[in-house]
Amino acid sequence: MKKFDEMYVALPEAAVRDLSQWQSQGLSQSQGPSPEVREHYLKYAQWLSQQPHDVMRARRDEAEMIFRRVGITFAVYGAKDEDGSGTERLIPFDLIPRIIPSHEWASMEKGLIQRVTALNRFVHDVYHDQDIIKAGHVPAEQILNNAQFRKEMMGVNVPGNIYSHISGIDIVRAPDAQGNGEYYVLEDNLRVPSGVSYMLEDRKMMMRLFPGLFSTYKVAPVAHYPDLLLETLRASAPANVAEPTVVVLTPGMYNSAYFEHAFLAQQMGIELVEGQDLFVKEKFVYMRTTRGPRRVDVIYRRVDDDFLDPQVFRPTSTLGCAGLMEAYRAGNVAICNAVGTGVADDKSIYPYVPKMIEFYLGEKPILNNVPTYMCRNKEDLAYTMANLKDLVVKEVHGAGGYGMLVGPASTNEEIEDFRKAVLAKPEGYIAQPTLSLSSCPTFVESGIAPRHIDLRPFVLSGKTVQMVPGGLTRVALKEGSLVVNSSQGGGTKDTWILE
Repeated sequence: MKKFDEMYVALPEAAVRDLSQWQSQGLSQSQGPSPEVREHYLKYAQWLSQQPHDVMRARRDEAEMIFRRVGITFAVYGAKDEDGSGTERLIPFDLIPRIIPSHEWASMEKGLIQRVTALNRFVHDVYHDQDIIKAGHVPAEQILNNAQFRKEMMGVNVPGNIYSHISGIDIVRAPDAQGNGEYYVLEDNLRVPSGVSYMLEDRKMMMRLFPGLFSTYKVAPVAHYPDLLLETLRASAPANVAEPTVVVLTPGMYNSAYFEHAFLAQQMGIELVEGQDLFVKEKFVYMRTTRGPRRVDVIYRRVDDDFLDPQVFRPTSTLGCAGLMEAYRAGNVAICNAVGTGVADDKSIYPYVPKMIEFYLGEKPILNNVPTYMCRNKEDLAYTMANLKDLVVKEVHGAGGYGMLVGPASTNEEIEDFRKAVLAKPEGYIAQPTLSLSSCPTFVESGIAPRHIDLRPFVLSGKTVQMVPGGLTRVALKEGSLVVNSSQGGGTKDTWILE
């Protein structure tokens, strides 16, 4: 029998009925045997059981048409359609929301604030006193030899000592030792985390398609995220600027997340600029406008470090602005997220985050890491090599679901090829157990079926640390898949935090 862990309480397998069968028979809670639905899903499950399949399909088609018309797409680099053209794709949108009760969110929110606070302390420490290295909690080579470590940031002071103003923390729910559901942090995204536009558009779509549900459920709002984001960006401005000018710096329309860059700039009412729109004069950054140059105080950059300033990083880059780092180090412009922040979201640094929380905050972590084996360690490498078929192995710099082996879903040939890659460069990989990720009812071609999900809440760090309730729920639409990334065929759901 199929199980929807998010919707059902833990029951013996025989007691769990397939929800798609439940729906097709039109059964309600009072009509004989039915699954024991978790309390916060009860009203929704009853509503869903009364929805004809053809009506749900029509709603899904309507959502796809609107998303396509609005242009909510992403680019898949190197991919081609059947006719050999175009890499623009819609991210599939699922009609069935993921619902989280308020008490679970309250605990998760505290854990996220704690974690992001410690990570910001860590990045500041890395570029200043390096106390955590001196204390022996993180090996020096893990930081100083890290590809994301920027020596140019040593000793540079940033406003409020905040480096990751916008953090996307990937959360999964899986059974704990007692078999109960527990939230774990799977990954920290601190450089240029994306996806928040889909969170906002998914909510708008659900309210358009099913307005009646929002009178049945008291769902915490997310529409004010752009206001909080702008507030956070303004708070990072140089100290002597009363009314800061904020811009979004995009690599351009061919970037995979260009829709989001334009969307957020429009929602915040600020300019969307490319590198060619900016110039530096006397250590200040200016934007070219039809009315002449205008000073820029805060740059919400969606461009990686390597491309920000051709005078300092990649000399052939045309995506950034020459002289930007000089203005930055002089304290005349803020860059969000800060240059060099990637040193803290490297997968080889992830295992040390619980120790960071204890070291900087004197607290025990509220949210646990997934157990992780670092292949740079001899014992961990030996264990990984002996158990590749049971583990998930990731490149420390990998993203988007690439550079990754899911052992139980891989062929012997794929496992052996990955074994060679890990042995050739063990410091470039980590391994984790294959978690039994929670699944949520998802509307697919055959009806309603369980699909694995994760959650990316977005944490904003300015004068305070704050977030909207919820985040982007990503769903692995391929049956049995654990990879939720859009580039790997994943979709998104609306996330409901109950008030």
